[in-house]
Amino acid sequence: MPRGFESHALRAHDHGSRQERHRVNQDLRHSSRRAAKTSSVARHGRLKAHSAWKTVAKVAASVVAVTLISGSAVAAYAAWDLASTVKPTVTLESEKVLEGVPDVGAMEGGVNLLLIGSDSRAGQGDGFGDPDEETAVLNDVTILMHISQDHTNASVVSFPRDMLVDVPACQDPNDPSSTLDELYGVKINSVLSHGGMNCVVETVQSLTGVTIPFAGIVQFMGVAGLSEAVGGVDVCVAEPIEDEYTGTFLDAGNHTLSGVAALQFLRTRHGVGDGSDLGRISNQQVFMSSLARKLQADGTLSDPVKLYSIAKAALANMQLSSSLADPTRMISIAKALKDTDLGSIAFIQYPTAYSEGYSAVVPTDSAEMVNLALQEDRPVTFNYDNESSSFASAGDPNAAPPAEVPAEEVPAEEAPAEGVPADPAAPAPTVEALPSDVSGQTAAETRCSAGRSLDDQ
Repeated sequence: MPRGFESHALRAHDHGSRQERHRVNQDLRHSSRRAAKTSSVARHGRLKAHSAWKTVAKVAASVVAVTLISGSAVAAYAAWDLASTVKPTVTLESEKVLEGVPDVGAMEGGVNLLLIGSDSRAGQGDGFGDPDEETAVLNDVTILMHISQDHTNASVVSFPRDMLVDVPACQDPNDPSSTLDELYGVKINSVLSHGGMNCVVETVQSLTGVTIPFAGIVQFMGVAGLSEAVGGVDVCVAEPIEDEYTGTFLDAGNHTLSGVAALQFLRTRHGVGDGSDLGRISNQQVFMSSLARKLQADGTLSDPVKLYSIAKAALANMQLSSSLADPTRMISIAKALKDTDLGSIAFIQYPTAYSEGYSAVVPTDSAEMVNLALQEDRPVTFNYDNESSSFASAGDPNAAPPAEVPAEEVPAEEAPAEGVPADPAAPAPTVEALPSDVSGQTAAETRCSAGRSLDDQ
């Protein structure tokens, strides 16, 4: 949303100022012209033009609901402004599970959303290498966000880019009438170039056993734009980070990162932990947990104006599944986390071990426990005694210790007698205690990035 518009629109709505209403109308006319100029964007994609118009119609339909919360001037501007950023979308096979359209309130039921970070340099400027020589369209970041049915807990699972997976037969994105063959034992970060967004979704569904109806792909500058939309993210650095590859040099202490600085912090691998991709995941969790705390503390998840600003940044900077391209649905998903306790939002590194030759990693037996927790909607707890060599974060000495969520206990009078097997129909424990080889943290924890000097690289 343009700088200064929010305060102008609200004053026009609250005080009835003719002058402010005149300015709002001018903004609306400008936005309408922009929408007219960009409405043909779908003609340049692989999808037909009516796909973009369908999304525009969804945006316009959301005006009535938004008006009830944020006022007619802001709502009308938001609708037109969001319509101007519509991009071609991808329809997922798994979208068939969705029924109805959510309102501006919190999304009902559970949510599974896959965030795919592409390393493609195409359209990203000169700061990330030659797009013709250094891009391979790899999904170097693959993150599954699961929100429970009752919105009391959430799990954010990061899959190592070098993890070996089996890829199911997928629809060819270049020829929807044909099917790509199955693949076996390939690195997960190669799936995006093999079969596009839908194939990455199908692969993670097969791996975890959960259905994923929402997905989005973000490139480098998209991450920068999204970090700016939330006003930057505060991160703690335990030891200095020195990384010549991404140009990231941060002294020990607290830093507020946005734009390219935030992007490079998320990309740095050589400058944190043991220099591996596993260390980078831990560093990314430091950022994501801080982001979760910020969104709740700032009241962003309760503010429709702020949420629409973030939705606009997502629409402008990401390729979304058609199920997610409706800004009203985006806001509904965000609001599902509005009242979720930070201690019940877990950032999980999918457990893996190095394969023979150390050229890749493979899921360990503990991965099945993570899968079951996702499938059965269970919150999780971590073994905090675990400090693997790749762990790229350390506890903040000034932060309060994390509160452990106790597992639900069966009352003594209901406990089975000794030697008598438990009733298989009895409900499973509420909380899943993850094994020691599963690294991660909750959003309630303030952890600091464990930097790595140039001398250690």
